[in-house]
Amino acid sequence: MDISKIENIELHYLTIQDYEALKEATLQSYGGIPNSYWKLEEIGKLISIFPEGQVIIKIDGKIAGCALSIIVDYDKIENQHTYDDITSDPTFKIHDKDGDVLYGIDVFIKPDYRGLRLGRRLYDYRKELCETLNLKSIVFGGRMPNYHLHADKFSPKQYLDKVKRKEIEDPVLNFQMSNDFHPVRILKGYLEGDQASGEFAVLMEWDNIYYTKPSKAVSTNKSVVRLGLIQWQMRPYNDLDELLHQVEYFVDSVAGYRSDFAVFPEFFNAPLMAKYNDLGEAEAIRELAKYTKEITNRLSELAISYNINIISGSMPEIKRNKLYNVGYLCRRDGSVERYEKIHVTPDEAKVWGMQNGNKLKTFDTDCGKIGILICYDSEFPELSRLLSDEGMDILFVPFLTDTQNGYSRVRLCSQARAVENECYVAIAGSVGNLPNVHNMDIQYAQSAVFTPCDFSFPSNGIKAEATPNTEMILVADVNIDLLRELHNFGAVKNLKDRRKDFYTLERKKK
Repeated sequence: MDISKIENIELHYLTIQDYEALKEATLQSYGGIPNSYWKLEEIGKLISIFPEGQVIIKIDGKIAGCALSIIVDYDKIENQHTYDDITSDPTFKIHDKDGDVLYGIDVFIKPDYRGLRLGRRLYDYRKELCETLNLKSIVFGGRMPNYHLHADKFSPKQYLDKVKRKEIEDPVLNFQMSNDFHPVRILKGYLEGDQASGEFAVLMEWDNIYYTKPSKAVSTNKSVVRLGLIQWQMRPYNDLDELLHQVEYFVDSVAGYRSDFAVFPEFFNAPLMAKYNDLGEAEAIRELAKYTKEITNRLSELAISYNINIISGSMPEIKRNKLYNVGYLCRRDGSVERYEKIHVTPDEAKVWGMQNGNKLKTFDTDCGKIGILICYDSEFPELSRLLSDEGMDILFVPFLTDTQNGYSRVRLCSQARAVENECYVAIAGSVGNLPNVHNMDIQYAQSAVFTPCDFSFPSNGIKAEATPNTEMILVADVNIDLLRELHNFGAVKNLKDRRKDFYTLERKKK
């Protein structure tokens, strides 16, 4: 076909008026095999029960290709079904408008028009239709036209494995796999008379990553999530009420922009230690720990009243006479959950006697699954990978660093966590200084939101960043649906390509 002579390519719904042209195109495509075309009543029935599932491509007004499909309840299809099981009934009673899978029953391109990538257009239309109808997947039986050349040496499964490894060329299977379809199982006796395939077929499937299982419950999960990071200025406060007044000011500010999360830094309540500066560092921080419960209660109240999820950064807390660095997720529905710093820094252990935590988990929110790691924890990739395995979409890292060196460690490691786990990472820190608090000195921060590095995201992996060492809020939107696309269609697939056959990561049971 001379591409330069083509004036118009259009995709249309198939109509009954197209039948004679469709019949002729089918016969040409299938080499004139008798009875290889659909009967008039069959086409009429398909159009009447599922018009959007029957499409044709026309080039300059002539049919160049066609794709026919129905909807089925996947659970009602036998694992070892045949093509006749799907299509032999001319009334297509197997079509179920309430089914969950789009089943492709025919697709062809006329010989004169092959090489123009028209088949890809038909597959792309099916994918869009599957997403629009909220169907779980697309399936069909894929022929193995070159299998007869190797049937004396390989079983169908061995043949398929060699095709996947590019050791054998199979034009049909190669094309389908290049269009993101994956083999599910071998179907025996699928298409009677298909000698080239030995009457075998491969059940091919394309998964709709946007599929949402129907539920009677109202879903409140959001696809676009707004993050409000609070770059907190360390300053003296006369008492707890004054500090909480400043906390509410910032919650009010990010909630005013309809943020879904307000994120405070690590040890944002440290200014209250000034009152105990006459004590040793270890005693002073234990006095500070006495405020943690009251601050958490107040944050929970603010989360409800301002309709925002609040991540409390971190605060010291004493449990069983041991000092821990902990934080709280205060959801806007009133629920509260606790998280711990797993790796305390050498300074925290030496000066304050702080203990390593042992609690790590993802948290369900109305914006999806999130993870929270406190400062130094971000520098240990195993933790975020464990959270990623639990389905984490956003990782929050409240931090406190005094030097630019320390900040760079947190920043660079957090960026790496976003790339390797295909997730968003938001870091929030404090700025300023506390001359009247021992072991707190100065703070350096530039809060930011990081993304994976792929075509749907910023090329440098930075969604937004605050001005360094300046008190401010940073508000940024992140799209969770883009992560789903990345997991399946990214230039690289860090999560899927892990060599689990070569190495594993497991959490020790206590």
